[in-house]
Amino acid sequence: MYRFIKSSTKFKLLCRSKTLYRSAQSPYSPNSILGKEDSSFIHKSKLESWNQSSVRSYSRSSSSESDSREAINYDVVIVGGGPAGLSAAIKLKQLCQQKDADLSVCVVEKGAELGAHILSGNVFEPRALDELFPHWKQEEAPIDVPVTSDDFWLLSKNRAFSLPSPFHNKGNYVISLSQLVRWLGQKAEELGVEIYPGFAASEILFNEHNEVTGIATNDMGVAKDGSRKENYQRGVALKGRVTLLAEGCRGSLSEKVIKKYNLREKGQGQHQTYALGIKEVWEIDVEKHQPGSVLHTLGWPLDQKTYGGSFLYHMKDRQVAVGFVVALNYHNPFLNPYEEYQRFKRHPAIRPLLEGGIVLQYGARCLNEGGYQSIPYPVFPGGAIIGCSAGFLNVPKIKGTHTAMKSGMLVAESVFSTLQEGLKIEKFWDNLRSSWIWEELYTARNYRPAFEYGLYPGLAISAVEHYILKGRSPVTLKHGKPDHEATSEAQVFSPIEYPKPDGAVTFDVPTSLYRSNTNHDHDQPSHLLLKDPTVPENVNLPKYAGPEARYCPARVYEYIPDETGDLKLQINAQNCLHCKACSIKDPRQNIEWTVPEGGGGPGYTIIQ
Repeated sequence: MYRFIKSSTKFKLLCRSKTLYRSAQSPYSPNSILGKEDSSFIHKSKLESWNQSSVRSYSRSSSSESDSREAINYDVVIVGGGPAGLSAAIKLKQLCQQKDADLSVCVVEKGAELGAHILSGNVFEPRALDELFPHWKQEEAPIDVPVTSDDFWLLSKNRAFSLPSPFHNKGNYVISLSQLVRWLGQKAEELGVEIYPGFAASEILFNEHNEVTGIATNDMGVAKDGSRKENYQRGVALKGRVTLLAEGCRGSLSEKVIKKYNLREKGQGQHQTYALGIKEVWEIDVEKHQPGSVLHTLGWPLDQKTYGGSFLYHMKDRQVAVGFVVALNYHNPFLNPYEEYQRFKRHPAIRPLLEGGIVLQYGARCLNEGGYQSIPYPVFPGGAIIGCSAGFLNVPKIKGTHTAMKSGMLVAESVFSTLQEGLKIEKFWDNLRSSWIWEELYTARNYRPAFEYGLYPGLAISAVEHYILKGRSPVTLKHGKPDHEATSEAQVFSPIEYPKPDGAVTFDVPTSLYRSNTNHDHDQPSHLLLKDPTVPENVNLPKYAGPEARYCPARVYEYIPDETGDLKLQINAQNCLHCKACSIKDPRQNIEWTVPEGGGGPGYTIIQ
């Protein structure tokens, strides 16, 4: 037994996962794979189980002894421990129980714990959860605040005009998605899924037939200069008969696979379009708190050509999720999404709710807005793309969790049939198109592109779509330019003067960044790569006034004068919130977002 412990790659992964899990403070944080977080031993029976499975799956992926990458073989490898990835893992194990089968399933998650990187303005529609766990209420899922009111406002600078709400949130819940993901993680582990948090999948593995055979995690303990530190650990190969990519919006591996296999063209054909969501969780005065209250707004402070809006969701325990979303196809390079959010909180209809409260957490994340028109063909040789990596967000509902979960459940059924019955995994595409996901997204397909014509034409077209045509329009509208191409040159705009933060309702970036719990080892290579290091000073700065210094909500990018006084781009990679806005909005697509060391990034706990 001792020899197995010392040599097993799987054991090393589990030990590191346990260490990273211990940082969790949420009451919904699941036990680590090794047992309870405070346990100092491993149960003998579980070790024997690992011994039996690990010995037959342990291998080396290189003939070089010094640089060899240890490997573990699974039936299914899932990248991403969010709603889609965990739902796929759970459904697979449920099918194994129902059909008396045995499939090994692992989930690798780059966050230090499940839920650490989950950020979503979440009014939760339980439709998919009802299918996955029909008795979730009895199983103590962290879902206990039903929506009690549902308002929709159009804001001018000083007034709020009430509009009919199109969101239909009756029967939905205001939740912390981060906590729900932890609960799903518990359920997955109880079914036998192996979960490795704190490991960043950095590479897709292929065989000689150009088929995906799994993923590799990045090397740990590499210094900024590329040298190996004392704690250096070679990355591990997790090989699967099927690999599922559930990385969330703009997943780095998913984007590579989509491009390599031309999946966008094989699907619905249009490019993806995105928005940046910025969010805080506030604790407000008890007399202002209305659990289950939901509010969405459009209009001010954004101009009429920029799509976006806000949300305020009253959670439990006097907490309110306050968020602001800006579509990344905005034209003005001087627009700063973070500062627009600060302006929004100053509105006379919003500020009184927040005054006297305190901010508990801050975060930012991009979201897909392309909808039906932008869905790629989700199957590639050796696996599939699911959840927000594929882009199943329902834009007018502002909901994607239920569709992400359903996509994971659908792919699990196809994968099970592939591995157990020899059917083709391409069946997932057929099942997807005959599911309620497809029906939802088709019905909602014209809402987002309607706003290409401006705020008021967009509202008018959306109203016709929703109330008269009910999603059955004979026309499918197209999206405009890709987000990075939509940025206009700075010479046609004037700089925007934003008010200084007051420290009560509005705050500067360093203050907010502290509240995100983001953390990266400073002594590691930057995970933000410039394809051409001359572009920032030669193109972005003179033509677009350095927009990366404004679209990033964490001040990762700054133009700093050098010793001669010339401005040079400085990348503060340690500030990164993993929102992915830089890889989307950079005018020349010059920034490549790659994964940092596993466990780095934000540490969301209460944030939805």
